[in-house]
Amino acid sequence: MGVVGKGFAIVAADTSAVHSIMLHKNNEDKIMLLDSHKLVAASGEPGDRYFEFGGLIRVEYVQKNVSLYKFRNGIPLTTAAAANFTRGELATALRKLSFASVRPSVKTPMAFSVDFLVSVMFMIFSTLIIDQNPYSVNILMAGYDNESGASLYYIDYIATLHKVDKGAFGYGSYFSLSTMDTHYRSDMSVGEAIELVDKCILEIRSRLVVAPPNFVIKIVDKDGARDYAWRQSVQDVTTAAV
Repeated sequence: MGVVGKGFAIVAADTSAVHSIMLHKNNEDKIMLLDSHKLVAASGEPGDRYFEFGGLIRVEYVQKNVSLYKFRNGIPLTTAAAANFTRGELATALRKLSFASVRPSVKTPMAFSVDFLVSVMFMIFSTLIIDQNPYSVNILMAGYDNESGASLYYIDYIATLHKVDKGAFGYGSYFSLSTMDTHYRSDMSVGEAIELVDKCILEIRSRLVVAPPNFVIKIVDKDGARDYAWRQSVQDVTTAAV
């Protein structure tokens, strides 16, 4: 979940790493530092969110391209530009050529053999080099720019991009979005925004049947992006007593 206040943006996420009915760990930080003044929170399939969008394309790819732009031009990408670049990567993955569309034309046995061989080589190349699958990931990108101030961008798995004042993904969004609608104000202070996030966390813990126990909260403002607080009700479960 994320909210924009007066001169800052706050992003919060649960810290549970799960697969099927198994909880592997509950201290997984799902909010990545994109650069000194940008945060990316991702939810989705474990292989697609956080460090990986999926396949060979990683959040690191976006992170390094943001750094490369600053290195080449001497100025950082704005939050809007970084969000549009990320959205472009997701949109491209939705529209890449599928193997099924590459079919040999049957004219002669020799032509069939050549076309079939080319198709097989293309499939092998694409499997090794090009990620052909859409990325099952939802993203909230928060940042602070000197000219426009704090902002929050919503990017979903089908590459929809919107600038929002508040947003949330996942099962917890069923409870947190309604709470935000009731209590959110655009002129909130940091303390008021944290109080709103805590209300959302309380609703999730109280009403969601598979509610995650722990959450991490991060903030970005004129002083940069950084950790703000952890809300923990259960300690790490990676090493259980036998």
